[in-house]
Amino acid sequence: MSLTEHTLCEHRDHLDGKRYSAVELANAYLERIAQTDEAIGSYLHVCREIIKQQWLIALRQARAADDRLARGERTALLGIPIGLKDIFLTAGIPTTCASRILEGYVPPYTATSAQKLLDAGAVLLGKLNMDEFAMGSSTETSHFKITRNPWDLERIPGGSSGGSASSVAARQCVASLGTDPGGSIRQPAALCGVVGLKPTYGRVSRYGVIAFASSLDQVGPFARTVGDCALMLSAIAGYDSHDSTSSPLSVPDYSDTLGKSVAGLRLGIPAEYFGAGIDSEVKAAVEAVIRYYEGLGVICKPVNLPHTEYALATYYIIAPAEASSNLARYDGIRFGFRDAEAKSLREVYDRSRSRGFGPEVTRRIMLGTYVLSAGYYEAYYRKAQKVRTLIKQDFDAAFAEVDAIITPVAPTPAFKIGEKTSDPVQMYLSDVFTIPVNMAGLPGLSVPCGFTTSNLPLAFQLIGKPFDEATLLQLGHAYQQGTDWHRRVPAVA
Repeated sequence: MSLTEHTLCEHRDHLDGKRYSAVELANAYLERIAQTDEAIGSYLHVCREIIKQQWLIALRQARAADDRLARGERTALLGIPIGLKDIFLTAGIPTTCASRILEGYVPPYTATSAQKLLDAGAVLLGKLNMDEFAMGSSTETSHFKITRNPWDLERIPGGSSGGSASSVAARQCVASLGTDPGGSIRQPAALCGVVGLKPTYGRVSRYGVIAFASSLDQVGPFARTVGDCALMLSAIAGYDSHDSTSSPLSVPDYSDTLGKSVAGLRLGIPAEYFGAGIDSEVKAAVEAVIRYYEGLGVICKPVNLPHTEYALATYYIIAPAEASSNLARYDGIRFGFRDAEAKSLREVYDRSRSRGFGPEVTRRIMLGTYVLSAGYYEAYYRKAQKVRTLIKQDFDAAFAEVDAIITPVAPTPAFKIGEKTSDPVQMYLSDVFTIPVNMAGLPGLSVPCGFTTSNLPLAFQLIGKPFDEATLLQLGHAYQQGTDWHRRVPAVA
């Protein structure tokens, strides 16, 4: 078996048992990237390249991990090769957010969540492709290239964290980090057949993560198994004084609940997520998961989330409004792309932004500016915030009756590249089952649960109470203990 076939937990045992070194492991994944990434396009920057005279960054980190192992140090991530969505600032390594306006930008500091992984001894293999500024559901809006789904290279990997999902699915890294403002971890995880976790808003620091929608963005891990995600979350969760939205609540050991019986837990089934528009194979797969849980002694019962139908429209008022504000800083003056032909200050602003941002980012900035403008703020933005409160209240009422909620992740399996780029509304509908979770600030977990007749991955979503990621991980792990969907390997070209 190739070294790249092992999960994080398996690598941990093998590294601690000295079956191979961290350098050997890093080389195996770098070689895997070299063999497969021309076809898939997961990586924007690979840390084998010379970047600011930091020669072979990944291998230098791997050697440091081997030194720590030789001294008897033991941490869950020591020597583990990872990837980072190119939205995380990394000192000395380019961070572009897949946008022309940040092409060549090298930040002076590292995001808190990324630094926590590095401090724990993880080995950074590189920065991963994404939809530009996390605005997209297919990783087709990247300025640099399209990322492809390892299960079918003619299909999208999901988005916006498409590179983070595809790299784990294609065994190009052990685990990765992404961000999820509206489904950008869970949806690509589902379409690529890996596990993806969006923690509760405030559970993980957003400091050093390039902002899209500040009240919605959240950092979370991708991995092959729920157990691996538990280890990643334990490493990155916790209070950060640099992030005013960071929660001071203590962080549990998320591996503690894994393996505990789920009998007696109450699982809610919202009819609003199983109606029109859902693919028949997706629906059948999730219903099979519900029966599986019932066989484990989980109590499955219906719950109501009546304002779900308004979540998508509400999101596409609030998120663009916040994006309009956050992206105002990219003006061609302080950093990033500046149009060389501009002859006045006004032209610097106009030409740099119009040429630096792609069509989808431009569309959302314009929409956000419109809903925040005089005369429309009350009619759109203020009303959207009121509906957001109603959506949260729906979840609060449901969680008075159940411990977690089960739904599909995406209404369809991965669609073909270019299939929805001309119809933004159809593209936005890809996140219809994930967006309500962000509106309420809740944790959500995507777990593989089968394949279509065309061999495309299927998944289900578990939604939890605020800061109760442990129950989601317990349920997800219980499902994976009796199934092997997560162990199947895509036939990467």
